[in-house]
Amino acid sequence: MQIERLDHVNLRTARLDHMTAWYVDVLGLRNGHRPDFDVPGVWLYAGDTVVVHLVGVEGDPGAGSETALKMEHFALTARGAATFEQRLTDRGETFRKSPIGDTGMIAFNIWDPDGNHIHVDFAAEE
Repeated sequence: MQIERLDHVNLRTARLDHMTAWYVDVLGLRNGHRPDFDVPGVWLYAGDTVVVHLVGVEGDPGAGSETALKMEHFALTARGAATFEQRLTDRGETFRKSPIGDTGMIAFNIWDPDGNHIHVDFAAEE
């Protein structure tokens, strides 16, 4: 067995509509097909690939079978750094832009409305 890639990130939220709008408006993902589950949620796509699952919950989204979530961040690779930075600035989003060591990449560190840390990585030559 060999792991090939990260398939998706699953996030629980008590603010499903707000979080969906943020991921669409800020990250440019699109709300797409989701199987008919017995819990509310959306699947968000980058092109034809589902990358974020949002699951609607009532109450504390951190409570459940995993009571102490340990994720520090998840990362997405993208193109169009200048356009993305302008979008963040225009929306008044808090972000931190920094090189990723000597990898030739630049990371935009951002936080969704529930406080999840995301970094969006771009080639430095952009």
